[in-house]
Amino acid sequence: MRKVVLPAVIIITSILLIVRIFYLQVIDENLKLQSENNAIKKVFDFPERGYIYDRNGKLLVANQPSYDIMVVPREIKNIDTTEFCNLLHITKDYFIKKIEKANVYSPRLPSVFLSQLNKAEYAAFQEKERKFEGFYTQKRSLRDYQVKEGANIFGFITQVNEAILNKNKYYNSGDLIGKQGVEQEYEEILRGIKGVKYLLRDKHNKIIGPYKKGQFDTIAQQGKDLTLTIDHALQQYGTELMINKRGGIVAIEPKTGEILALVSAPTYDPAMLVGRQRSKNYTALYNDSISKPLYDRGLQATYPPGSPFKIITGLIGLQEEVIDEQSTFYCNHGANFGRFMKCHCGLHTLQLNNGTYKSCNSYFGNAYKRTIEKYKDSYYSVDNWANHVKSFGLGQFLGTDMPIGAKGLVPTSKMYKKMYNGSPIRSSYIISNSIGQGEVLTSPIQLANMMAVVANQGYYYTPHIVKKIKGQPLDKKFTTKHYSTIDKQYFPPMIQGLADVYNVGTASTLKVEGLQICGKTGTAENKIRVAGKTYQLKDHSIFVAFAPQENPKIAIAVFIENGYWGSRWAGPIATLMVEKYVNGKITRKDLEDRMLNGSLLSEYEKIENIIFQRKVDPTRVQDSLNKINVEISEAKKEEEEN
Repeated sequence: MRKVVLPAVIIITSILLIVRIFYLQVIDENLKLQSENNAIKKVFDFPERGYIYDRNGKLLVANQPSYDIMVVPREIKNIDTTEFCNLLHITKDYFIKKIEKANVYSPRLPSVFLSQLNKAEYAAFQEKERKFEGFYTQKRSLRDYQVKEGANIFGFITQVNEAILNKNKYYNSGDLIGKQGVEQEYEEILRGIKGVKYLLRDKHNKIIGPYKKGQFDTIAQQGKDLTLTIDHALQQYGTELMINKRGGIVAIEPKTGEILALVSAPTYDPAMLVGRQRSKNYTALYNDSISKPLYDRGLQATYPPGSPFKIITGLIGLQEEVIDEQSTFYCNHGANFGRFMKCHCGLHTLQLNNGTYKSCNSYFGNAYKRTIEKYKDSYYSVDNWANHVKSFGLGQFLGTDMPIGAKGLVPTSKMYKKMYNGSPIRSSYIISNSIGQGEVLTSPIQLANMMAVVANQGYYYTPHIVKKIKGQPLDKKFTTKHYSTIDKQYFPPMIQGLADVYNVGTASTLKVEGLQICGKTGTAENKIRVAGKTYQLKDHSIFVAFAPQENPKIAIAVFIENGYWGSRWAGPIATLMVEKYVNGKITRKDLEDRMLNGSLLSEYEKIENIIFQRKVDPTRVQDSLNKINVEISEAKKEEEEN
């Protein structure tokens, strides 16, 4: 039996191998196309990237023609390198280095020798191209920005690197790819699909026509257009208001989760990252580790939320039934919770409404104390509180359609067990959480989303920046409601308190006639640590709001670094943004003039002086400056207790 089976297996296997080899070498034309065949030249036709529009149909990003000089190293023959270099205004050293790099990639495949020629440079080279065998021009398209705002939203286009080439077979050397912003997040949609032509060459390497009459050629498919949720007029206005300031503005339409404005300051003109100067400009922007214009403060920066967090403290207290609208607490310029938390209320008896519009530390400290002390198991209490907080979208990546973001921090029992070695947690240990000055960290987009939850009285949609993709439905996750753990019945009294912040409270000087805005001022302590020493800087200015009170159209968060207090910088900017969007015009010209002409550069110069006078590399404190790593000063604690 073995004498029969073994020869049979060998014969059958041999037949199968022969058939497969015959198919691959004779029948299957695709293998010929994939091989580096000298007789067949593969030429790509690059499609235009999809256009980008704002929510009102305004064109934001278009395309412009660009030309690359490609090289196939093994095809270079007897060229006059001096004439070649003079024509393109390059050195011989540059020529040699680029050829060596191209050889490393592949001596037989084309790679970019010189990218992004303008029309004049292209015309000059095309006139003499026939003299330089092995080189040819490849037409591509670059971005043509119609606006100067929104660089952090758009991102930019750059050449693929080796890591991408090894990972994604769609791209070839010299191809362009989106980086950052919507260009990166929606790359596959915006880029379209390359067309391919296979051309047959004779023994003299001249093109004699299409291979197989073009039956394997494909037509380029243009990228799909995107319509953003951004209102360009609002984005532009926010950018102007943030000149000479650092921080972020995020505005959201509560009923849809659509991002109306996403402003990060300082910023830059997106056109800086287009063309031959892109690399030089990007390097300069990247190396600016002080103002860091490439850092999106609206999405990436995390700060203590300050007094706006009292909104959540109050709502959780209502939900847990440890307070109600009539619950009363006394404020004696603050209250003692094991340490004194002072505030500006003076001597008052406060309930939810006036506690909110006066921003009383005593009221919300007591509400938080009762919440944490409601259950015997202090760790359960903390996790119960944390779950409420997280239901507003805090302490998590929100899942936006931007490739960057910050999770922030909502402390849980796991964190406190490590901090207190497993001992029970007293409310006095973590009382600073009640007023947004404890371990809680939030990003501006999270605070804007928090206000969307309040405006909607209990739910939100995942914030997103693309409203419509031509010929394609929007991801379902952007049309799915997320509910907070707070029952709807508890929102109206809190909302009335936020309305009274403008009517009679901490933002009463910011009122807009005929427009009821609901808002909350905030201030966050600000310190940096340089070379082992802690420096007290001006506090951060925070403001959150939504409007109108009935049927809200916009929810907003504004964060101004070193902006003193909430109503000084962030409050006016938020008010102007809200009025601009809801009413389409500005009546508070006094606020507008002050914000447009105001500057905080002197405060930022102090930071730079601290860094450079101590001869410390600024990159060592980059996170401190950009993310504002705030810590509570022990000295100030002692002062407040006294």
